[in-house]
Amino acid sequence: MNYPLFVVFGLLPSLAWLAFYLRKDSHPEPNRMIIKVFFWGMLATIPVLGIELALKFFVEILPISRDLALILYIFLGIALVEEVLKYMVVRWHVYRSSALDEPVDLMLYMIIAALGFAGLENILVLLGLGGLAPVSNIATLAVFRFLGATFLHALASGLFGYFLAMGQAQHRNHTSSVIAGLTFATLLHGFFDFIIIKAGGAERLLIPLVLFLITASFISFAITKLKLMKGLCKI
Repeated sequence: MNYPLFVVFGLLPSLAWLAFYLRKDSHPEPNRMIIKVFFWGMLATIPVLGIELALKFFVEILPISRDLALILYIFLGIALVEEVLKYMVVRWHVYRSSALDEPVDLMLYMIIAALGFAGLENILVLLGLGGLAPVSNIATLAVFRFLGATFLHALASGLFGYFLAMGQAQHRNHTSSVIAGLTFATLLHGFFDFIIIKAGGAERLLIPLVLFLITASFISFAITKLKLMKGLCKI
């Protein structure tokens, strides 16, 4: 049975991206906080599954077209729900921590929570292959998750984190920063999922690739910008 491999290959994509983004932090976060936020990000996947199933049932019984129901479910039932829960992990476990001492930290902790979330999500997806799945199939799906869904979670939450960090650094109203960050993160997440489901042919790969390149470039720029800003206002 390959169940231990599901855990290993499910976590590897998240751990790889985690190592990549942590290298960008010139003042490394405490290991205990990284592990804590990553772990709680993983646990956030569990209530999300229940909420998504309930919303899927609700959307399906609405007197609307199947296409509109799909759009509502993708953007609100999946993207919005997941981005809110990942944010709540940071809100509950990071905001009052002494480890939060510079603007870029908020962005990095959002990414850490997202990668924890993606880690358990990856494991659950791999479990769908069945206990007798060949190692090659498990590894192939893990690579696709590394390049696709796992990276998406990091980018969407990183984008959310940028708005939170800028709001704090510039002493903006926190609610408006949350709304702006949540909106952009949800749109990015939802649009990616919609394209993967509805697009065909080359568009199914080309559009997400372009979307990833643009967003990843912005995230890299944002991290560099935030590292130059000091003095995070405590929430």
